[in-house]
Amino acid sequence: MLTKKWFSIIAVLCMLCLSAGVPPAVGKEDAANGKTVEEVIEKLNDHYGEKNFTANFRQESTLKAMDITDSAEGRAWFKHPGKMRWQYEAPETYLIVTDGDTLWIHRPADRQVVVGDAAGHFGGGRGASFLADITRITDVFEASLANSDDQSWRIKLIPRRQQGDLKQIYMEVNRKSLETEKVTTENIYGDITRIVFENVEFHPEMPDRLFDFEIPAGADVIQMEN
Repeated sequence: MLTKKWFSIIAVLCMLCLSAGVPPAVGKEDAANGKTVEEVIEKLNDHYGEKNFTANFRQESTLKAMDITDSAEGRAWFKHPGKMRWQYEAPETYLIVTDGDTLWIHRPADRQVVVGDAAGHFGGGRGASFLADITRITDVFEASLANSDDQSWRIKLIPRRQQGDLKQIYMEVNRKSLETEKVTTENIYGDITRIVFENVEFHPEMPDRLFDFEIPAGADVIQMEN
């Protein structure tokens, strides 16, 4: 049986931007600096495209219907294309990992492992999964610049085709470093997940074993439906 905490984690996966109070998009050009969204994304592709990287993250998730707000932090690994590992360290330890085909979620405290189809939950760049293949942004999202400031560009991403319950994603990209500092996703129910990234490090080589998972002996296995 899935616990209330599991529902929270699974909902984050289906979202993984800013809250409803974010100002609307102002079109494809950043009036303050004369940059178009295409130029900003080109810079982003040059910085991240087909590269492997790690980052510390802080996450806050609000599930509106269940009146739940969760905060967590840890470290994430991204390997092009499509491989991710989210190691949560506080307030509890658990792991979300995908090799691009299979998704595993392991919460040692419950001795449970949820197993699902990665494409069903992360397909089409849903949530923060596009960070594992940032070159696909314009393939799956309609992009515009939304009230950027002197410190960062704010990119609004709307799915070109229906992707589950995803409504929109906002990215905040530092103008100088070109680091993606914040990703916020919102679904059609008003649930919001905000992830802040820090200490980004690029790695020419990243072992595939980081994105595989062996189910511990004795663990309960739950199959996740798409």
